[in-house]
Amino acid sequence: MAETTDPVIFLTDEQCWERLRSQELGRLVTRVGDVLDIFPVNYVVDGQSLLFRTAQGSKLFELTVHDEVLFEVDDHTDADAWSVIVRGAAHALETSEEVERADGLGLRPWIPTLKYTYVRVEAASVSGRAFHRSPEPDRYGIQDY
Repeated sequence: MAETTDPVIFLTDEQCWERLRSQELGRLVTRVGDVLDIFPVNYVVDGQSLLFRTAQGSKLFELTVHDEVLFEVDDHTDADAWSVIVRGAAHALETSEEVERADGLGLRPWIPTLKYTYVRVEAASVSGRAFHRSPEPDRYGIQDY
């Protein structure tokens, strides 16, 4: 009988944060009432939280109405892939000390727009999975039992 390995690996919290630190682009999911929105944002990891910059607009407005968010980051190669989800609360930095510290983390907008507001996503939990990519098994052939 052929030995099979599970193509899905659940990541530890430490492995999730390692992967989050390795990337710069994620997706922020917000919710206001029954409406979900998703926004691509570039970010930086700061301890056990994420920081991004934004301008006035729907993203910032939605976070003031309902601060619970999801943040997803993923990556892939021909051989492997992974995805990490951060669940938490988002809030704009308010004090000059917070903003000054955030300025030192090197987070810059990817597009030439003015983004004065830093937002911190405080992680309540992180979860992630890694995947070994390979061809799909034969769906119609003889199966091992």
